[in-house]
Amino acid sequence: MKTTIQITKNELRNMFYSPIAWFLLIIFTLMCAYFYTGAGYMWAKMTQVPYANDPNFKWRATGSVTSAIYLGPDGILTNVLQTIYLFVPLLTMGVISREINAGTIKLLYSSPVKISRIVLGKYLALMLYNLLLVVIVGIFIVNGFFDILSLDYGPLLSTLLAFYLLLCALTAVGFYMSSLTTYPIVAAIASFTVFFVLFNIGRVWQEYDFVRDLTWFMSIAGRTEKMVFGLIISRDVLYYLVIICMFIGFTWLRLQGGREKRPWYIRAARYAAVMAVCLAVGYVGSMPRFSRYKDVSAQQVNTIRPASQELIKALDGPLEVTLYTNLIGAGASAGLPSRRNAYLEYCWDRYRRFKWDIDFKYEYYYDADSTGGISGTIFNDFKGKSMEQIAREVAKTLQVDVKDFKTPETMRKEIDLRPEALRLVMRLRYKDRSVFLRTYGGGDWPGTVHVDAALTRLLGRPIPKFAFVTGHLERSLYKTGEREYSFNTITAGNPSALVNIGFDLDTIDLARQDIGPDVSTVVLADPKMDLRPSEMEKLQRFIDGGGNMMLVSEPGKSHILDPLLRKTGVRMLPGKLMQPSERHAPDLVVTYLNMPFLEMLNEEPARMVRRLWAHGVRDDSAQADMPGVMGLAHTPDSGFAAVTLLSSPPGSAWSKAGAFVADSVTPVFSAAEGDFRQTEFPTCLRLSRKVNGKEQRIIIAGDADFLGNRRMPTGWLLRGMASWLSNGRMPVDDVYPYADDNMLVLRTKRAIVQKIAYTWVLPGLLALLGTVLLIRRKRK
Repeated sequence: MKTTIQITKNELRNMFYSPIAWFLLIIFTLMCAYFYTGAGYMWAKMTQVPYANDPNFKWRATGSVTSAIYLGPDGILTNVLQTIYLFVPLLTMGVISREINAGTIKLLYSSPVKISRIVLGKYLALMLYNLLLVVIVGIFIVNGFFDILSLDYGPLLSTLLAFYLLLCALTAVGFYMSSLTTYPIVAAIASFTVFFVLFNIGRVWQEYDFVRDLTWFMSIAGRTEKMVFGLIISRDVLYYLVIICMFIGFTWLRLQGGREKRPWYIRAARYAAVMAVCLAVGYVGSMPRFSRYKDVSAQQVNTIRPASQELIKALDGPLEVTLYTNLIGAGASAGLPSRRNAYLEYCWDRYRRFKWDIDFKYEYYYDADSTGGISGTIFNDFKGKSMEQIAREVAKTLQVDVKDFKTPETMRKEIDLRPEALRLVMRLRYKDRSVFLRTYGGGDWPGTVHVDAALTRLLGRPIPKFAFVTGHLERSLYKTGEREYSFNTITAGNPSALVNIGFDLDTIDLARQDIGPDVSTVVLADPKMDLRPSEMEKLQRFIDGGGNMMLVSEPGKSHILDPLLRKTGVRMLPGKLMQPSERHAPDLVVTYLNMPFLEMLNEEPARMVRRLWAHGVRDDSAQADMPGVMGLAHTPDSGFAAVTLLSSPPGSAWSKAGAFVADSVTPVFSAAEGDFRQTEFPTCLRLSRKVNGKEQRIIIAGDADFLGNRRMPTGWLLRGMASWLSNGRMPVDDVYPYADDNMLVLRTKRAIVQKIAYTWVLPGLLALLGTVLLIRRKRK
């Protein structure tokens, strides 16, 4: 061991008696200073005005300043990781080639020192130099504790670990390359070549099953991505250790070969054995069952939420996931064999962390619905061609063999995917249940809320079922008109639609059907015809039994719902609300969301407004447009507790009696004509009471248009109401807390001082120290 330490000391002495080591330190420090002080100064300038003028700015800011300054596109750690490979060959190119050129390699061969100690000693010197680079980066991380409030240091420390492991792996490669040639520049070029291979080998041969996983494992690209954001995975750490051991082993074999004469095939076999052992250990250790995870971020943003963890852990048997890829369907490229590992990592790795034995299967086919639908539009792009001819052309474009894809006839015998629009889709099987899990857009993988909804169905847990009453010209669940409700309810291509986040939706004709026991909520959306007595009786019986309901109507039609509303103590006020403004029609009322509604919603901007209100900051930016709405009133002695969800701004609206002509002059308040005012008009109420040992929930709104297809952005309101009506069962909570490190305490003046200190003074001190040592060395 003493010999190894002595070799390490000598190697470090040789490094720092060379201008290259000092040059790299100075350039590296300059680079770190440039990115850190540049980002810090920019943020200090941007935030100077709001910090000075808004004492509540802390509660308005939600993003992580740590991530922006350190891990953003212009962040110090991001750029250090992207450029460090340029420094390594300059450092390693002469470690062994210098010995060869100076002739001292022969002395090493003839000395009693073991080659393994020589190799280990020299590499330890490189590791110590790498540690010095880590210390330089660490200076800027320590500085962050003084610049950022509640610095999220976990991801920064994991990034430092990733940086050091990456450095050591790259220096191991360069170390070996320096042993292959007497020319340092050749060693540097060879190192760059190997780096290029390691960074890109993950893209090679991904379409072939027998080498896909091996080349994916060998790739160094993306190994630091998760660690940068605070997720340390054992397989990534193991990968760097494998690369280090493999190239150190190659270096030992190279130097050992100088001491002995062996046939070429023996030497080749040794290299192959070292590679095989290292890759086997790494490959086995990277399997999901052996992978371990550690999320060091403050908000645990790299880990699925506890509710999601509970779902995946509840699967006590095998889960089978089959990916169906349609060659000529939407999202085909994302499902091809060449993208399989990306699919597993970005879609399922967060769940394999808690259940490693998921069985993944793949089916490839081509099909299109010639009778119409989304998939049928491909015939318009390939006019006059058959489906097989289209498939062949698409296969050429995607560089795949059409023979690997099943024909429509063969595939339809196994499963008919036309109800899923023949797009990229997954089918999950667990025990005797199966459910489809959709992709969106051009092959965007589902989010945790979608996966959790599918897992809930697989586990056989109750799914909230909403039944929309039909037969009286109500708003349709299926039509796509601007007044209908299809987009935010059953549209399969909308990732936020209720059907995709854990709700069952259906229609019910009360003239012919009873309300089944599986119905959790009945929706009566703007009926335009009176309900028959038998239909009304069914709804009244449903309410008396404690069933949940959503009732929405339009001005002038309230009499249709009056028999039901009387049981709740709610009445719809006569007339239509007016809120004249320069921007909107006078009958469009911009209502405000009250706190009870904000508490029901787990999406922006409701979360932000709720946060502000919780800290005593009044904010009314959460609004909902209600075109053509009537006010609501509630009788306290009805047995229901009423809470206002939406209301008109105080003093801004009044109710107009009689007819209203939209394209006429702006209406004027006239008490003589029956118009009336009040401080504010509730436009949406929620009611609750205890019935049969459970809480009954009802939502009533004086407008039906605000949830229509034309108001697509109001889908978050519908999702919040649906969640409350389902007692919070769906959607599964997948929202992370706001970041605590949302304030920069650095100000512009101090940012300028830092820029001078880190960009000029610190590199200058290093340059001075290096110059003094080199001059003293030269004199000796």
